[in-house]
Amino acid sequence: MIKKIVQNLLLKSGKTYIIDSKIPNKLFYNMLINRVVMLVRGFLKTGKKVFIGCNTKILNNKNIVFGKSVTIGSYCEIDGFASQKIIFGDCVKIGSYSKLLSTSHFSHYGKGLVMGSNSAIGDFTHFGAPGGIEIGNDVIMGSYISFHAENHNFSDTSKLIREQGVNHKGIKLGNNIWVGAKVTFLDGCEVGDNSVVAAGAVVTGKFPNNSIIGGIPAKIIKSIE
Repeated sequence: MIKKIVQNLLLKSGKTYIIDSKIPNKLFYNMLINRVVMLVRGFLKTGKKVFIGCNTKILNNKNIVFGKSVTIGSYCEIDGFASQKIIFGDCVKIGSYSKLLSTSHFSHYGKGLVMGSNSAIGDFTHFGAPGGIEIGNDVIMGSYISFHAENHNFSDTSKLIREQGVNHKGIKLGNNIWVGAKVTFLDGCEVGDNSVVAAGAVVTGKFPNNSIIGGIPAKIIKSIE
């Protein structure tokens, strides 16, 4: 019975896979209880139907747009102090111990993050979003991923690097992308639709659709045909 309920809930949320019959019912009961607790906590924190884990901070939630069935894990910090709306599409999931930093310095009011529907990222993610981060729909990402949409100026040798300020180009990921664990995205990089980023890559450039990229710095390994 419990499996049928969960299966129907998955179908309603747009997920078409079939539950493995070997999974014990106890796991589903635990999951449903946890989701109810997260939903109550999310409503108390934001006034909206959001699933939020324990010890998670939501700052300036009035500037955050939550789609349907958004999940933010435990021990996260979501900084809504940004010049543009923070947008989480439907069924977005942010892993536990993750942090969204929209504004890193009082000299620049950051842009923040837009994350498309059905996109998810694992635990221990760092979104450094002063220059803006755009993530498309259906992007699946592993754990320990970092985005750094900001870069230090350093060309003036008469000044300390910390005194030369920063620049912002932003980071853009298209739709239908698989990102492996421990990938680093640096300011100005772009990844096209229907692409794969290998685990551990450091992404600095701009890559077209249908690319498999990897390495430090990341390069095109092959194209998806």
